Amino acid sequence: MELNSKNQKTLNAVFENPVRANISGNDIESMLIALGAEVSQGSGSRVRIALGEVRAVFHRPHPEKETDKGAVKSMRRFLIEAGIKNDEIQGI
Repeated sequence: MELNSKNQKTLNAVFENPVRANISGNDIESMLIALGAEVSQGSGSRVRIALGEVRAVFHRPHPEKETDKGAVKSMRRFLIEAGIKNDEIQGI
C-alpha cells in the first residue's frame, strides 16, 4: 500500500506521542481510504469504517474540524487492531 505525503503525515500524527488534538477529521478519513478502508455515513455524525476484518464506528468532529485526543487514541487502537503500524508504512 502506498500513501501520498499528506496521508503519511496524517498517519505519523495519529501515532505521534504525546497524542495530538489538532488532526483534521477530513485528513484522517482521507488517510483511511488510502489505506483501503471502506468509509460510510452512519446516522448523525457517525461514520462506519471497515479496514480488513476490523470494523468500528467513529464520530466526525464537530463543531470544530479537528479531532480530540480521545478520538486520536481510539483511531490509533483501531489501526493497530487492523494491522497498521506507522513504522511499516513509512518509506513504501
